[in-house]
Amino acid sequence: MVSVVMPVYNAQATMRRSIDSVLQQSHANLELILINDGSRDGSPAIMDEYAARDPRVVAIHQANGGVAAARNRGLQAARGSHVAFLDSDDWWTHDKLALQLEHMRRTGARVCYTAYQRVGEDGRPLATVLPPARVDYAGMLYSNRIGNLTGIYERSLGEVAFQKMGHEDYVFWLDRVRRAGHADRVPDERPLAYYLVREGSVSSNKLRAAGWQWRIYRDIESLPWPRSAWCMLHYIAHALLKRRPVSRLA
Repeated sequence: MVSVVMPVYNAQATMRRSIDSVLQQSHANLELILINDGSRDGSPAIMDEYAARDPRVVAIHQANGGVAAARNRGLQAARGSHVAFLDSDDWWTHDKLALQLEHMRRTGARVCYTAYQRVGEDGRPLATVLPPARVDYAGMLYSNRIGNLTGIYERSLGEVAFQKMGHEDYVFWLDRVRRAGHADRVPDERPLAYYLVREGSVSSNKLRAAGWQWRIYRDIESLPWPRSAWCMLHYIAHALLKRRPVSRLA
């Protein structure tokens, strides 16, 4: 079974599309764990509505603690052999999980990711991000090749929590890839996930994001200054490439 963890915060305008894209997966053996992180709109009622009509949906309500705390609560509740994440404004194609699980079964990969498309708030496609077919820990230091909405991993890798910091998803997937040895992209180059780009979001502040990245290199991964600087140059280059209409990340 795949445990899909979805934090929810004031997402009544977008969350139905996200939830439906999970429940309509061709791989139906899954659970969807919805964590209400102190929402003040109609999100909690929508969560309870889905939980009442589909036994695969688990609704959890908690005081606001941020996205890292919400994902960690979801991980604590997860019962599946595999874990995937989706935010409440992003969505998947119907065959996303099936393609990943088949590739993992066939190759023995323990972490798997896909191409994804960046979409504007007006529904306009902005860029398709096509990561490399395989990435190891050294490659992940240059850039997060695993969009959080695309990743899936085997829980046999061991447990790890999201840290409350900028780029917490990047730190999480660095750990997963380090433990697994490498991660694979499914051979299908279609975008299997869609990432909603919001103007003015916290992650859209480029200078702040660069500061987060530097802290990860120096404080979390404990890289020496020269290697941190070299990785930072690669990070900046890859960040610019992601904004192209079709981005193939080496």
